[in-house]
Amino acid sequence: MNAPSYMAPPSIARWQRAALAVGVLALAISVAGGIANPTQFFRSYLVGFLFWLGIPLGCLAILMLQYLTGGDWSLVIRRPLEAATRTLPLGLLLFVPLAFGMRHVYEWTSGEALPPHKADYLTIHFFLVRAGVYFAIWLTLAWLVNRWSRRQDASGDAQYKKKLTMLAGPGIILYGLAVSFAAVDWIMSLDPSWYSSIFGMLIMGGQLVSGMAMMIATLVVLGREEPMADVYQSRHFHDLGKLLFAFVMVWAYFSVSQLIIIWSGNLPEEIPWYTVRMTTGWRVIGLLVVVLHFVLPFSLLLSRNLKQRPARLVWVAVLLLAARVVDIYWLTAPEFWPGGIHLHWMDALIPAGIGGIWLSYYARQLRQLPLLPLGERSLAKAIAHEAHS
Repeated sequence: MNAPSYMAPPSIARWQRAALAVGVLALAISVAGGIANPTQFFRSYLVGFLFWLGIPLGCLAILMLQYLTGGDWSLVIRRPLEAATRTLPLGLLLFVPLAFGMRHVYEWTSGEALPPHKADYLTIHFFLVRAGVYFAIWLTLAWLVNRWSRRQDASGDAQYKKKLTMLAGPGIILYGLAVSFAAVDWIMSLDPSWYSSIFGMLIMGGQLVSGMAMMIATLVVLGREEPMADVYQSRHFHDLGKLLFAFVMVWAYFSVSQLIIIWSGNLPEEIPWYTVRMTTGWRVIGLLVVVLHFVLPFSLLLSRNLKQRPARLVWVAVLLLAARVVDIYWLTAPEFWPGGIHLHWMDALIPAGIGGIWLSYYARQLRQLPLLPLGERSLAKAIAHEAHS
């Protein structure tokens, strides 16, 4: 196979420039608004940061999962997955404003209303050190999978695939531990008195949904032009649609499990978190999360026909990406406004601005390498057209 023939089409460069322009403009307007209202700026920034960081982290988990399980489904999205993981340095850069503005977001930074057993854990210095550890784990894993994958392409040596398979098992464990602790630090600590042992798994489930939805959207865009228009087939989208369906079910399982466990336990340090979200105006947002994140995609993804039609499947993926933003907003915003729904224009504009920057950088990564793992021996079989198609 000729590597240049599988490079991203020229339209991706246009997507890159357009996304960058939108991102810069949206963030410039948001920064201007943040000067007048810094507290709202950083609270809205948290939503955008968590959503866009969740996509490359979800892609990292899917990438390691495919090395563990194998299967032809993974080969057509391996390079886009790797491209997404290479945006993690941008995620680290995006964390910096949050580090400077954390006093506007986390009430425990004042030292007040902090449970005694959490006083040593929830300190600004330790918070930042832990964040550095999380990013070090994620960046190291992303660097290794990208480095060994490129070397496999260059040499065709099977030893690199063995290395990647051996890395994937402990890598998923490290990813899960880092995400779980980050979920406690960045979201759960908004209410220092609340605790959920399954919360980290819930966040991981959401990241898997975000990552797979982004991969489906990416393949649909790439598949509109040559050379990938002749590569991506309905069977590939069918496999990805089934995985997206599975990840939606995983997220729903963790969400319902957390609710049932906390609600049945009825403990005073746990139940108020749900009381605020289910007895005030926030229940409208909660209902929206249920419909957009589960009911609609679950119903639509039951259709085999829809999963085989990229033009339809991509709308389910876009729906789920939008639902992820709403879900993160529902997880965070009630801690700032427990009396009811509070919507601000920065709640939409800041995630859009961060998204423009992220998408531009992601498009740049897609353009750097062939869109298929040319050193993978089973690639020819994975992209061969079936006799009946």
